Amino acid sequence: MEKYCKQNLEEIKTLLFQLSNNKYTHHTRLLSGAKIGEHVRHILEFYQSVLDGLNSKIVNYDKRKRNMLIESNREIAIQTIDLICSGLAIDMTDESLVLVGNFGGLRGKESHVKISLYRELAYCLEHSIHHQALIKVGLLELNSISYIDQTFGWGPATIRYKEICTE
Repeated sequence: MEKYCKQNLEEIKTLLFQLSNNKYTHHTRLLSGAKIGEHVRHILEFYQSVLDGLNSKIVNYDKRKRNMLIESNREIAIQTIDLICSGLAIDMTDESLVLVGNFGGLRGKESHVKISLYRELAYCLEHSIHHQALIKVGLLELNSISYIDQTFGWGPATIRYKEICTE
């Protein structure tokens, strides 16, 4: 699972090397004013939440740091990707963890859910792909779609399905 996560993060990093900071922080009309940087930060902080939870065995996405430097400076985002990839490079085994989160609207109503490391990495990957699809919309608005492959923001099953359709 770590391999697929790292490949996905490297795909985002490749995009970031091509984007100017102005495009990275542009408030896109088609994304209700959101910036590409916001989506990148959101993706990265979910990975950080999983890696941060390895020692305590608790993952809590609600308590992620929301580091505005990641969303406002693509160089910081690139450094963060490198740090996450380093964390994913350690020898990992699937282990039991607990997901803590508030899945409703009331304060103080946290739930605890049994999870596993690999399941959460799979979730982070799927979550990343979903946000990459939104980033793609932002790139369209910025006339920068040439910075990415056609399959950016497509899940592996979609890529395989489209390959079958063209045979």
